[in-house]
Amino acid sequence: MKRIARVGLYNPFLDTLGGGEKHILSIMDALAEHGYEINIFWNKNLNKDILKRFSLRFINKIVWLPKNLKNLGDFDYFFYVTDGSYFFSTASKNFVFCMVPDKKLYNMNFLNRVKLWNYEFISNSPYTTMWLADWGINPITIPPYIDDELFASVGNKEKIILSVGRFFPHLHSKNQEKIIRTFLQLKQKSELFKDYKLILAGGLKKEDQNYFNRLKSTAKDPSIILKPNVSLNELYKLYGLSTYFWHFAGLGIDEKEHPEQVEHFGIAPLEAIAAGNVAFCHNSGGPKEIFNDGETGFLFNNEEELIKKILGVEKNQNLKKIVIEKGKSMVKNGYNYQVFKERVLRIL
Repeated sequence: MKRIARVGLYNPFLDTLGGGEKHILSIMDALAEHGYEINIFWNKNLNKDILKRFSLRFINKIVWLPKNLKNLGDFDYFFYVTDGSYFFSTASKNFVFCMVPDKKLYNMNFLNRVKLWNYEFISNSPYTTMWLADWGINPITIPPYIDDELFASVGNKEKIILSVGRFFPHLHSKNQEKIIRTFLQLKQKSELFKDYKLILAGGLKKEDQNYFNRLKSTAKDPSIILKPNVSLNELYKLYGLSTYFWHFAGLGIDEKEHPEQVEHFGIAPLEAIAAGNVAFCHNSGGPKEIFNDGETGFLFNNEEELIKKILGVEKNQNLKKIVIEKGKSMVKNGYNYQVFKERVLRIL
């Protein structure tokens, strides 16, 4: 009887359950579908939390193990999301999964190079790959995929501007405070948006509650709605009902000095596009690499440019229709599950 190949994963940020966590878990999911045994090193079983947040096919087949990374000899493949530290692995083949282009995480000094002799690097996006290459690392690029269900989630569109991202003020912040202020400016500037609502949805951890409370005090207008820790079903419904999608990560950041503080890929804008939204993203990081401005979505450098562009789209329904169709086609052809799975299996 053929032995089932064993795969291990350790991600010290796993309970964040953000876009990067969804990405690495999707890689595990694709390997589980292919018949591999998936083991995750964590202090408790996160199946329920993961199922609430993400759409994964084989999550119930995952084996949860206590963290003991010294005994990896029985593993055929081991995946590691680094917090800046590295260690020797006795697994047959090893990968560092890179979801943040932060130079501090990838110090390739002599000792780390020795530790990484049997590792390869995987990048989550062309943007991250570009920075890693600049730091002397040549990764394999595997962008995430967009769930087919999103294409079928399109409902009767309502006057909603949606933004999705974790509620937190640090790292690559989603700039929800700036989103709120810009929305209020837009409503003051044009009657076209007087009946629009702004919905901010995303994960919220206890340590970020003060930031969330600050957002609530800023969002006193009843047309601004905050939705923390929404379920996957509710999120997909929001995508389906919304007309526009805003993504402010990177706004106000010097990208050359702090590439880690802009959007590294931009899975939420692609999910929104799949569900028939017109996406507006700050002109930096992953979105800058993904979107053709004015064709598959829109890029902006500041709040004033965003307001000008969204007013132009709202006044030109034919342009809106064209951008929606081109955007959906771009996502469906470039970020589908089959393409993703083939990339994952290729590295093994």
